[in-house]
Amino acid sequence: MGRRQLKELERTYGFDEVAIVPGQVTINPELTSTKMTIGNLEFEIPFMASAMDGAVSPRFASHMGEMGGLGVLNAEGLYSRYDDPYAVLEEIISTPQENVTELLQKVYSEPIREELIGERVREIKNSGATCAVSFTPQNTKRMSPAAVEAGADMIVVQSTVTTARHMSNSYRGLVFSELIESLKVPVVVGNCVTYEVATELMETGIDGLLVGVGPGAACTTREVTGMGVPQVTATLQCAAAREDYYRRTGRYVTVITDGGFRTGGDICKAMASGADAVMLGTPFAQAEEAPGRGFNWGMANPNPELPRGTRIAVGTKGTLRQILYGPTSRTDGTQNFVGALKVAMGMCGAYTIRDLQKAEMVIAPAMKTEGKYFQLGG
Repeated sequence: MGRRQLKELERTYGFDEVAIVPGQVTINPELTSTKMTIGNLEFEIPFMASAMDGAVSPRFASHMGEMGGLGVLNAEGLYSRYDDPYAVLEEIISTPQENVTELLQKVYSEPIREELIGERVREIKNSGATCAVSFTPQNTKRMSPAAVEAGADMIVVQSTVTTARHMSNSYRGLVFSELIESLKVPVVVGNCVTYEVATELMETGIDGLLVGVGPGAACTTREVTGMGVPQVTATLQCAAAREDYYRRTGRYVTVITDGGFRTGGDICKAMASGADAVMLGTPFAQAEEAPGRGFNWGMANPNPELPRGTRIAVGTKGTLRQILYGPTSRTDGTQNFVGALKVAMGMCGAYTIRDLQKAEMVIAPAMKTEGKYFQLGG
């Protein structure tokens, strides 16, 4: 009797397991351009703040706009459920850890109010910032037109795992091509970690793809369901799909690595793996301007049946400007992310992010578990 065939496992890599090889030519960092484009929108820096209620409020989205980046507001969060979301935030922040998930489930059971979505969009737009709002797939078709009508410049469709072919008995799966045609604004979709799914999603006409399942500091998807692919491998896979799709169609889809970042080095490695931009939650939740005031929580945390997130105490490390641009006296890479990116680009002789994507990478000894610093530290 022959041996039973075993599943073959592919070796995958997170940020701590790789390093970037310096280039043969170096340039001064001030010669580099960090511009990011999503659809017809251009930004000075390739940084997006995650649609997490502890990280992005309408005020914080305005601050991100001032800094040249983009803050994505969770249009299904506290800001679209409560007239005074800041009072609810205060309650979440002050609740003991052992009771917080139960409280989150309770406060997020309040219904979403579409008139508040429009109000929050107008608040961001009135500040002069680009407005991006995030919906889950089941609410996107019904709620996103009102957000666009109020002035939203971008719609982000986000779930823990997104595919182009979702089967459900309770609702018709969202058809992205139909959504894009009806909204007439850039649409970013996520999250995804494989070449095949990335290709299928790009073929629907999306403008941006979020990469990452499980690596976020406040996310417990890997612990609860076992799902996830480490971010370097996931980014390499989706970037390869982008390049093949671009060669075939001439249409460029922005790849955004989402989650698992702690340092400027992680951000640079994501770019060298093929990302055009990064989406950060916890590092921005550490800003003085963040609504969570030193706390952050996963947006799947309030799920009434299977919570897949946790509230973490991340502390406050400095202003948003310090985190993005410095100056800093910290030596651990947790501030001046734009400076770190520009220095890395200079070391690789990369004038643009596209140039940095061509940098050579090597496997390096792993030191920490990807994205789990705060969970491991209790």
